[in-house]
Amino acid sequence: MGNLTGWHLLIVLAVILLLFGAAKLPALAKSMGQSARVFKGEMKAMKDENVPAATDAGTAASVEAPAPVTSQTPDAGGTPAPKP
Repeated sequence: MGNLTGWHLLIVLAVILLLFGAAKLPALAKSMGQSARVFKGEMKAMKDENVPAATDAGTAASVEAPAPVTSQTPDAGGTPAPKP
């Protein structure tokens, strides 16, 4: 790709013009721009979904988590065993 010169680009543009025609090129460019805008918006929305999870972790750290539940099995006398 490094060997492409200005003439190569000009030839590629001429072929595109011949294939699509001058009348269709503005519509093609508009639809590609709209597609790129929608894609960019979706990518931003995906990033925004991940950001609140990170900020919620900071607020969740200030709230104490409930103590873990330990199972208490009764000993031979029927009373619960002491907690370790």
